Amino acid sequence: MSSDLEWLLLRQNNSFIVKRVPEGPIFSKEAGNLVNIHSQKYSGLANARTVDVRPSPNGIAITHRKGKAPPRAVRPAYATNTIGSRTGPRRALGIAAQAARRNYRPDLRAATLARVSALIAARKEPKPTPQKKVRGKKAKEIAQVSV
Repeated sequence: MSSDLEWLLLRQNNSFIVKRVPEGPIFSKEAGNLVNIHSQKYSGLANARTVDVRPSPNGIAITHRKGKAPPRAVRPAYATNTIGSRTGPRRALGIAAQAARRNYRPDLRAATLARVSALIAARKEPKPTPQKKVRGKKAKEIAQVSV
């Protein structure tokens, strides 16, 4: 079945559609959808070649379809390959860019890198907020007391 026909069947009715506002944007929470927008370009169900980026305990897991796997495999688990990045954020970005480029979806390269960058930023611990400096009369009082 072609991806166009699949999209025509899936676009109105599927369990991953998220409609929050009646006339607002339509989102999707399906696996393989990098930007979570309900459209044919980003759909993980309608496209045979997808790149999926998820957080994992060790870092970031990038899942893509194997090169020689048929588009509609009987056992999808054997048709996918998961790469875990354990070395660091720059390596994760490189792996994500290669996965998007190699799997016939170079148009999703920017979205893949944006998703990986967002996951890396979310994992970082925020810097502690610096202590507020006292100004004005209170600063003078503290300076006089400490001397």
